[in-house]
Amino acid sequence: MDTENNHEDKLSEKPKTKDGQDEKGFAKKIKRQATQEQLDHPLHGVKLAQILESLVDHYGWKYLADEVNILCFKHSPSIKVSLKFLRKFKWAREHVEDIYLDMLDEKKKM
Repeated sequence: MDTENNHEDKLSEKPKTKDGQDEKGFAKKIKRQATQEQLDHPLHGVKLAQILESLVDHYGWKYLADEVNILCFKHSPSIKVSLKFLRKFKWAREHVEDIYLDMLDEKKKM
């Protein structure tokens, strides 16, 4: 019983250095708050899967294949494969995000 208590005490004791780091040199992570500009951005909090699903529902795969020249939109398109590609290649993701922002602008004008 005493060995369990000693073990718990040792786990809770972590010596700190002057700059707030523990003995292994890891600093405590501080969460940053989002700025108002970031919160107001239309893509804030929207996942890539949600963006792609919205675009497919609104435009369809054919339109996306014409706009973004990638094979995963042209040949047997699927959400899963497309998401994998878009996460890997930043240029394609940015292009899809631009199409999504254009779609949001169209909806606002209506």
